[in-house]
Amino acid sequence: MASLPTRRFGRTELDIPLLSLGAMRFQQSWSDLPAEDISAASQAQLQATLNRAVAEGFHHVETARHYGTSERQLGWALPKAPDAKRLLQSKVPPRDDVVAFEAELELSFERLDCDRLDLLAIHGINLPEHLEQTLRPGGCMEVVRRWQTKGRIGSVGFSTHGPTELIVDACNTGAFDYLNLHWYYIRQDNSPALDAARRQDMGVFIISPTDKGGHLHSPSQKLLDLCAPLHPIVFNDLFCLQDERVHTISVGAASPQDFDRHLKAIELLPQAVDLIEPVHQRLQRAAVDALGAEWMATWHVGLPSWQDTPGEINLPVLLWLHNMLEAWDLESFATARYRLLGQGGHWFAGSNADSFDDQVSASALQAVLGASPWRARIPLILTELKHRLAGDAQKRLTSI
Repeated sequence: MASLPTRRFGRTELDIPLLSLGAMRFQQSWSDLPAEDISAASQAQLQATLNRAVAEGFHHVETARHYGTSERQLGWALPKAPDAKRLLQSKVPPRDDVVAFEAELELSFERLDCDRLDLLAIHGINLPEHLEQTLRPGGCMEVVRRWQTKGRIGSVGFSTHGPTELIVDACNTGAFDYLNLHWYYIRQDNSPALDAARRQDMGVFIISPTDKGGHLHSPSQKLLDLCAPLHPIVFNDLFCLQDERVHTISVGAASPQDFDRHLKAIELLPQAVDLIEPVHQRLQRAAVDALGAEWMATWHVGLPSWQDTPGEINLPVLLWLHNMLEAWDLESFATARYRLLGQGGHWFAGSNADSFDDQVSASALQAVLGASPWRARIPLILTELKHRLAGDAQKRLTSI
């Protein structure tokens, strides 16, 4: 068995590998299928992927109650891929009804066929009420503490797609040992959450750096050229792991081959600073060339929140996607995220630009853009995004 470098995972005091096995992608279905509907071929693929992960030293395996068939299939596969150092993590959403929350927790243990979870995350603290449901007297955390006293759960953390301010607030409660966080090269706005976690000595697990980091598994030719000689996956891994606030990043493998580029990043990590800087400079130059220095410095200034925008149009996200398209040709990523707006609920809040010009007029939008230096240009960008990215909405959360 190979060995990956480890870092102390904050106050959990666990030694966690720099690469973690995220089990969101290597299951058969996003529907919670009955056991008899899971195919032998799917289970064999999952087993082969898990076996490769174990052989490479991926001691941390992470899944969730609502990752379709993931827990069930892992429950069958884990005994066939023994690992004395394994750290097993699952995630359960908070509930207003703690009896329902505990039933979900019990089902995770049943599906995983395990007696103990080393790490449990409260899954999706995306709204203030989720934090309140978790920490109030008689809330979900009291259930978790009871399970901890029985030795069934080790450390407790939270995952989030929420706004940075809420993430910081959750860290500052001191109730959590670690967090699962979105933060990578193309999205660094959660940096204050990294700082808050460090102040609390929390473990930090970066989730979905390859997919939510720009669909780096299928990069544009422009991005490939700008990142050369590194692959964009390797560049992004190095960017994340060179930051001492980060302890591990997820590898969302769907097949045994999906580990190769991430392992290359570990090999190159001692050279990270020297390798990252020239790529960073090229990426920034490409952005300025495509969008202009003034836009890049001020595009985000004066934008209202989606709650305060007609039609709940999420302007900060839409203009960010515009930047990704124009600077680096991230077409598949921008299309997927655009179409998820309006379908993702609190996991991906606000709406896309489909209602612009139909239900939401340019004048209504102008009324909330008074603080933006780009109020004349933004409606044109929304029209372009609508024409370029709109399509039949898929009401599913699988890309969240």
